[in-house]
Amino acid sequence: MKFKNKEHMNIKTKFYINGDWINPVHPNEFEVVNPSNEEVCATISLGTQTDTDSAVKAARDAFIPWWKTSRKEKLKLLNTLLDIYIKRSDEMAKVISTEMGAPIDWATEQQSKSGEDHIRNFIKTYSEFNFEHYYNEEAGNYISYEPIGVSALITPWNWPINQIALKVIPALASGCTMILKPSEIAPLSGMLFAEMINEAGFPKGVFNLLNGDGAGVGTQLSSHPDIDMISFTGSTRAGRLITKNAADTIKKVCLELGGKGANIVFADADEKAVKRGVQRVFNNSGQSCNAPTRLLVEQSIYDKAVEQAIEVAKKTAVDVAEKQGRHIGPVVSKTQYDKIQNLIKKGIEEGATLSAGGPDRPEHLTKGYFVQPTVFSNVNNNMTIAKEEIFGPVVSIIPFSSEDEAIKISNETSYGLTNYIQTKEKEKAQRVAKQLRSGMVEINGENFADGSPFGGYKQSGNGREGGTWGLEEYLEVKSISGWK
Repeated sequence: MKFKNKEHMNIKTKFYINGDWINPVHPNEFEVVNPSNEEVCATISLGTQTDTDSAVKAARDAFIPWWKTSRKEKLKLLNTLLDIYIKRSDEMAKVISTEMGAPIDWATEQQSKSGEDHIRNFIKTYSEFNFEHYYNEEAGNYISYEPIGVSALITPWNWPINQIALKVIPALASGCTMILKPSEIAPLSGMLFAEMINEAGFPKGVFNLLNGDGAGVGTQLSSHPDIDMISFTGSTRAGRLITKNAADTIKKVCLELGGKGANIVFADADEKAVKRGVQRVFNNSGQSCNAPTRLLVEQSIYDKAVEQAIEVAKKTAVDVAEKQGRHIGPVVSKTQYDKIQNLIKKGIEEGATLSAGGPDRPEHLTKGYFVQPTVFSNVNNNMTIAKEEIFGPVVSIIPFSSEDEAIKISNETSYGLTNYIQTKEKEKAQRVAKQLRSGMVEINGENFADGSPFGGYKQSGNGREGGTWGLEEYLEVKSISGWK
């Protein structure tokens, strides 16, 4: 199964189970649509309960042997996988660009590159992790970290290989076996990754891939008695359903869900702060859960900030994914396009000022799910566009008068993934950061270090991905007395 020509790329109806590409028991075809041209780019099959049971059994049978495989052997396989991934990274970029609409340069430099980076970073984390140690040597108390078991990994369409790598690699390193269910909207990157797993030579049953939708395979995995853990990235709505489905079997549930990040721009912020924040929203066509979609601006510089945001929106080009350049592409599907259009119209109806962009496609594009880079000003926190995750290139600018008001507005949301602070006063930045109810806070555009924990508070989820924290998600902690 190589992504070499149109014929092979279009027909992707097999699943990867127990080390082989197999046909579904009951074919249930599903068309994958290229969002740039609204044409079918692939046909997959959605799994049934029988397919799910087969994948889970393969993972269950492989668990003990994989757990007992030495760290040396696991590292050898992971490094082989890294080498294969690097060689096929351009292929991965093209697949992602086709299936979810990321412009090819962005798909290469950000989307595909993220997979390589995560594999590399987890190899380092795993090689250094201490799985066994004394808690209290004098008392003979011993700690052992052990794999939780069979894991179901459900990944989204917006950053497909990023999330696959963030789940699969630590699961492999921990000694877990797994079933990956990529988004049915953007499944081709997951299938290409399965090819790489197979080429690297991982034992049969350790990694399995099963396509399906949330109502079908997603529900089957989250409620399956032989699944020990669910790791899910996606909408908060779906996260609730998965949690309920998992409750009867008391399986571990790790969730990375939606966000509605606030970007607090104080009057003393650097001159590029607004531009940087708005660009951050528009990147990936607004389809990032950690996007700073609420731009909170101190009243004294509010009008200037609105002008700067308008300028960014007008300079942000929109075009097809296969075209090279620094433009943004379409959103992933008609469903997403319609949702975004409705929310833009809702913003207008509720009295926000449409300062740039607006409903409908850009004039030069007659097909494809393209959204205009949109700026709303005179927004308050009670408006729908300030409360709901839009997941498109739409920024809402909200004024504030004091530090306390900015903190209050930022925290008045059911989400708590990432917030942002822009100020030259370090003590103020630190003071505000400590009061923001989110799993991550970015100050003055400084990127997080490799291996930093990614995850949120409140309805943004309950897990952490990346580095040591990401590895520990797949481990049980065993306390043993009388070891000495």
